[in-house]
Amino acid sequence: MKRVLFLLTIVLVAGAVMAQPKARRVQQQQQQQAEQQKKSGGSSSSTMSRRAQISFPTSLDVPEDVVWRRDIYREINLEDDPNSGLYFPVEPQGKQVNLFTYLFKLAQNGYIPVYEYPTDGSDVFEDASKVEMKTILDNYHIFYEEQNGKLKVDNSDIPSAEVKKYYLKESAYYDQANSSFRIKVLALCPIMLREDDFGGEATQYPLFWVKYSDLEPFLNRQTVMTSSLNNAATMSMDDYFTMNKYKGKIYKTTNMLGKTLAQICDGDTTKLTAEQKRIEAELEAFRKNIFGDPAKRDSLDSIANVNPQNVKAAKKVKVQKAKQNSARRTKVSGTKTKNSPATPSSGSARVTVRRERH
Repeated sequence: MKRVLFLLTIVLVAGAVMAQPKARRVQQQQQQQAEQQKKSGGSSSSTMSRRAQISFPTSLDVPEDVVWRRDIYREINLEDDPNSGLYFPVEPQGKQVNLFTYLFKLAQNGYIPVYEYPTDGSDVFEDASKVEMKTILDNYHIFYEEQNGKLKVDNSDIPSAEVKKYYLKESAYYDQANSSFRIKVLALCPIMLREDDFGGEATQYPLFWVKYSDLEPFLNRQTVMTSSLNNAATMSMDDYFTMNKYKGKIYKTTNMLGKTLAQICDGDTTKLTAEQKRIEAELEAFRKNIFGDPAKRDSLDSIANVNPQNVKAAKKVKVQKAKQNSARRTKVSGTKTKNSPATPSSGSARVTVRRERH
């Protein structure tokens, strides 16, 4: 009996000794996770970002080996009807928020990085160009509170009503791998319009750049209204940008001089408008003629584009001509019969020659 108790004691002690390192490992892992969350402001942004990317797969980036590509910068005015869905609602209504409020909250909670907007208007998406949201809040006097290392901004303090424009960078390119012409949104920059105390013209403040590839997984979750007449007509924000439903004037293209269209046209609004139309026409002409003349690519397209009324009229004319030709042939044949010499009678002698075989 004593021997059995002694063996049980040894087994229990050995089990406790073997279990202790495992418990320590679990404890260390929990401490490491807590430290990581503390460094990131108490949020698991990287984990959520990976989950979002898995749950909502995004489209492919622009291939690096394309044979033709042109980067375009547009100014999207939210007061224009095609873009007004991105402005509504100004303040959150339940789960429905506008684009800037959604973007602001994602950046505030650390789900997406934001990049500074330099004075020359360029876009550099490198780690050195990343900017903290606290810096943006301080620079533009946006009220916030800091609780336990987290930034807290009330919905009423988010300046979504003042963000009435966006800079949008897109890339139009021809993908020879699958013979397709595409326009891909690359980046967004919200622009805040703030009036001064004297009531003059509002000053534009580009806040920051956001890479669309970072924002895209989250845009699948939010919808945008596409019609003021039918409030049930909605689509996801990602579909809105992927299908290029936005409208905006071109203010810059990537060029070797690095100048905007206003700088190229020396500030002449007439020349600027003409240059914008010329670039739009070039893009449309390239898209239409990329596979040759779209009017008649082959015989099947020619047949398909024939107007049925024209076909019917052509058949009618053809039948009339056939009748006229037939009547003309009958008349000519009758004339020849009347004036032709008499044929020999059947009773006249016939001479036949037979070839004999030798």
